Amino acid sequence: MIDLKLLRTSPELVTSSLKKKGYDLNLPAWSQLESKRKVLQAKTEGLQAELNSISKEIGISKSKNLETSDLEEKAASITSIIKVQSKELDVLIDSINKMALDIPNLPDDDVPIGSSEEDNVEVRSWGKKTEFTYGPLNHLVLGEIHNGIDMESGAKITGSRFPVLRSDFARLQRSLINFMLDIHTKENGYEEVYVPYIVNSDSLQGTGQLPKFEEDLFKLDSDQSHYLTPTAEVPVTNLFRNEILESTRLPIKYVCHTPCFRSEAGSYGKDTKGLMRLHQFEKVELVQAVEESDSENALEDLTGHAESILQKLELPYRVVSICAGDLGFGSAKTYDLEVWVPSQDKFREISSCTNYRAFQARRMKARWKNPSTGKLELINTINGSGLALSRTLLALIENFQQSDKSIAIPDALRSYFGQDSIKIQN
Repeated sequence: MIDLKLLRTSPELVTSSLKKKGYDLNLPAWSQLESKRKVLQAKTEGLQAELNSISKEIGISKSKNLETSDLEEKAASITSIIKVQSKELDVLIDSINKMALDIPNLPDDDVPIGSSEEDNVEVRSWGKKTEFTYGPLNHLVLGEIHNGIDMESGAKITGSRFPVLRSDFARLQRSLINFMLDIHTKENGYEEVYVPYIVNSDSLQGTGQLPKFEEDLFKLDSDQSHYLTPTAEVPVTNLFRNEILESTRLPIKYVCHTPCFRSEAGSYGKDTKGLMRLHQFEKVELVQAVEESDSENALEDLTGHAESILQKLELPYRVVSICAGDLGFGSAKTYDLEVWVPSQDKFREISSCTNYRAFQARRMKARWKNPSTGKLELINTINGSGLALSRTLLALIENFQQSDKSIAIPDALRSYFGQDSIKIQN
C-alpha cells in the first residue's frame, strides 16, 4: 500500500507519479473521503476532549459531595454521539483503506519512462547467443524425441498447461532445484525455508495479489478464503507479517523452492504450447527484508544472485530495466532477466527481480526497530526468481541440444545430474 501520509500531503506528486504507470488516481473521490474523515475525526476528538473535561469535573464534584446528575446526563449524551460518530468514522476509514489497496506502488525516479515492454531498457547482457549449424529444434520436439515432456498426459489428468516430465527430464528438473538451492545457500548467503503451498487471503493482500488480481488465482474454498500460492514470494514474504524485527536480524535473506499455481487469466492465446507459460510450475524464489537505506543495493545484489545461476549454467541472457508503464502493481523498480531461446530466436523472461520498497510491508505491518531512534520503521522487501524451473529447463534443453539430438549437461550441473548428457535411447 502506498504511503497515505504522502498522498494526503502531496496528492499532485502522487498523481503525476502514478500516471507514469498508466494509473489515473480518482483524486476528487479520494479528496472527498479525506475531507469527510478530517471533519468527522475533528468533531469526534473535540467531543472526546469535552467528555474528558466533564468526567474530571464529575470526579471533583463528587469529592465535594456536590450534585452531578446534570453533568452525568450531559456526559451520557456526548458518549452516545461519540459512539455514532466513531462508527461513521470507521466506515469512512474502511472506504479509504479499500481505495488505497487498489492504488499501485509509485515507481522509482530512475525507472525508464514508457508505456509497454517495447520501452524497456537493456542494462547489460552476458554470453553469446547460441549458434547452430542446423535449425535448432524447440523443447517440445526434443521432449518428444526423448520421451521427456508429456503434455497430453497432463491434459488428461488435469487440463491444458499441466505438464508431465518423465525420466531424464524429471531428473534434470530435480537436479536444477538442488543446484540452485545449493548455490544460493552456500555462495549467496540465503537461509533456506520451506513454506505452505496454500495461503490465506491476508497473505495475498499483504503481498499485493488481493484484491486486484483475484482472477489470476486458484481459490480452494468460499468460506475460509484459501488459495494455492501463485508464487513463493507470498508465503515467504508473509513470514514478516505483523512482526517487529530487531535491527541485528537485518538484512534477512530467504530462499525457497515451491510449486506455483496461476490461472493465467490475462494471457489468453499467449504461449499456449510447451513449458513457457503453465498453470503449475516451480520456482526457486529469493526474498530479502532490509532497511530502507539498503533497499537499492539489495535489489542489485539479488539480481546478481539470480544472474549467477544463469552464468554457471552457461545460458546467454540479458538484464532489462522495466519501464514505468510495464511495471507490476506493487513494483517500485524491476529488472527482468531474459534468457536466450534459440527456437524463438529471442530473449524470454526467466526471472523478475523487484524492489517493493515499503509497499508490501505497509500492508503487512512488517517493521523493524531502529536502535538509533528507538522508533519502529517499515522494512523494505525485495524478491526475485532464482530461477523459474520450467523456463530454465526449456532454455537448457534448447541451448545445449546437439546435432545428434542429444542434450549436453553444463559442467556445473553434471555432479547433480550424474552424467554429462541426455542421449537418445535405443
